[in-house]
Amino acid sequence: MSSDSQKFADPRWTSQVTDEMKAAIEAKATDGKITCPVLRKFAEDEGVPYKVAGAAADAAGVRVHNCDLGCF
Repeated sequence: MSSDSQKFADPRWTSQVTDEMKAAIEAKATDGKITCPVLRKFAEDEGVPYKVAGAAADAAGVRVHNCDLGCF
């Protein structure tokens, strides 16, 4: 995917994203990035699928890095 193209936002996951989730992810981010393990832990703590946490990060403008599993 080139940097010029938009990332597809799946409505199954984006519809579950709350403002509180976005704010919490922004608070955990450093320089607009969050690590995969931190975002996975966030999803587990919130009781949401990884895809929802990934959609919340996308909505917050936070990039996921150091992802080993390809969850996001």
